[in-house]
Parts: sequence; C-alpha cells; structure tokens
Amino acid sequence: MQEQIDQYTGEINAFSPASAADLETFRIKFLGTKGIIKDLFDQFKSVGPEEKRTYGKVLNQFKQLAETKYAELKETFDSGLKPQDSELDLTLPGEGFEVGSRHPLSLTRMEIIDIFKRLGFVVAEGPEIEDDWHNFSALNFPEEHPARDMQDTFFIKKNNGKDDIALRTHTSSVQVRMMENGKPPFRAIMPGRVYRNEAISARAHCFFHQVEGLYIDENVSFADLKQTLYHFVQELYGEGTKVRFRPSYFPFTEPSAEMDISCTICGGSGCNMCKYTGWVEILGCGLVDPNVLENCNIDSKKYTGFAFGMGIERITNLKYVIRDLRLFSENDVRFLKQFQTEII
Repeated sequence: MQEQIDQYTGEINAFSPASAADLETFRIKFLGTKGIIKDLFDQFKSVGPEEKRTYGKVLNQFKQLAETKYAELKETFDSGLKPQDSELDLTLPGEGFEVGSRHPLSLTRMEIIDIFKRLGFVVAEGPEIEDDWHNFSALNFPEEHPARDMQDTFFIKKNNGKDDIALRTHTSSVQVRMMENGKPPFRAIMPGRVYRNEAISARAHCFFHQVEGLYIDENVSFADLKQTLYHFVQELYGEGTKVRFRPSYFPFTEPSAEMDISCTICGGSGCNMCKYTGWVEILGCGLVDPNVLENCNIDSKKYTGFAFGMGIERITNLKYVIRDLRLFSENDVRFLKQFQTEII
C-alpha cells in the first residue's frame, strides 16, 4: 500500500491539466466513488491492527493532498486563468501599452479654436441635417445657384422648394441660427463636419470639416476682417508667413475675397502643393451681405459684419505636410502614430 501511495502522490504533484475536462478526469480517477482513494480505503480494512495507525495517517494525508490539488485547480479554472498562469511572478512589472494620440484634425481644430478664443470669439454649434432656409435661402443663394444642384449636395428630402432637407454643405447655417435667435453684437466661430457630393480623391472628400467665423457689430469694416485673419495666420503658421487677399464671389458676403498664404511646404519657391505658384488658398471671407442680415431680422443700416470659412483639412495639410486627404479618414495606425508626440 505504501508503494501505491508514493506512486500516486508523485502523479498528483506532477498533474497539470490543459483543460477543465482534464481536471474532471483527475477528480473521477482519484476522488470518484470508484476512484483510487475509495479503493485504498477498501484495502485499508484488511490491514493488521498494529499497522492501522501508521497507514491510516498516511492514507488521510494522501486523501487531503488529492482534495487540495483538485480544489486549487478548480478555483483557477473558475477564475478564467490557465493553471500555468498561477506560476507567474505577480511582482514583475506589467506589460507595456502603446501611448495614444489625438487625431491631426482634432489637434488643428483645437488650435484654431484657441487662437480665436483669445480674440474674444465663442464656439457655436448646430445640426448637421439642415433645411433649405438655413443652408441656402437665408444666405442669399438664388434658387438656380449651382450649389443647390444634386451634384454638390446630399439631399435627404428633395421637394424643389423650402421643404428641402439636406446634409449641410457648410457651417454657415449655424451663423443663420445664431443671428435669428439672438441680438448683435456676435463674435463666434462654428467648427463642424459638412458634406458635399464630390468624388473622393487626394484633394477632395464627400465629407470634411470646417471652421467658420462671424463678427457683427456697429461699424465693422473690411480692415477689421483683414487684421483678424492676418493675426490668425501669424499665430498658426508663424510670423514669417505672407498673406494676400484676392477678390472673389460668395452669395452671402459682399465684397468677398479669398485669402492665400505663402506655401509652408516649399517656403514660396514652388511645389505640387501650391501648384508651383508659391501661394496656397486657405479660406474665403468677406463682409456679410446686407440681405443676409435682413433675412435674419438684423438692421443692415445699423449693423455690419464679416464672415470667413476654412477647411480644417487644408489647414492641417499645410501644418503637418500631409498630401492626401484620404489619410484623415482611413484610421491607419501607421499614420496616426506620427502624432503621438502631439498629445494635449
């Protein structure tokens, strides 16, 4: 009997199940009603009286060993760990993890907001699904304007009239809502996502992000607009960045202009980003058209103002030298890891 117990003791100590099924086999083999321990106790009945005390103690210790081993392994499996995990040194430091980062568009958006906040602008937001009035009509878009065409706009409900519902094509709709629901003066920027029905390429996407600005008060002039935007460019790209304004046309501003900056990638010497001109257009701007003010019940004879709008993707392209818009929405970890040092 002693030889049997010694043999089984070694087997129990060496047992390491790979699954719960292996552990159940162990229980049946040693602790079952027809198991080894039951058989040993049956053999114990035939042991002589002078040996019962010695073998009884050994047999009880063996039984306790098997029960303890089974209980420990069962607890390990119940906790979801593998038996070999219990052999790990828990005093060792944990596994390292990769540090995350903000998306480059988020970094640029936050920086733009921070610059204009220092100039007294507040942040305003509005819905991404808009009606015709807030997206087009109130902004002085004629009914035959090309921007109303299905090629440019994602219409949700097209009814050829004021009931048209669409994904907003710009955040100017937030300006309309602000002017309708408040009284001048206004000084706000409107960041947000916008949608246009365009083919996706390295330079265009069907959705992108804008920051628009609005300032309305008495005696606001084009000089105020130019100085505000000039300050913005110097803060964002550095004091050496050159600025120029070119006459343009927008239905909701008059006069209107587009603002260019000297290419931050080639320094103005010419590259494919600036089409070898040395200049890159970054935003459109102008004085708010009096018709827009009147549409929002603001006295255009008393108040004037300026508005501007820029694409965050274009600003980010120039700031981080990113040449393909599609990278911003592909969630490629290799691309995003480049901005780990830009955590805020």
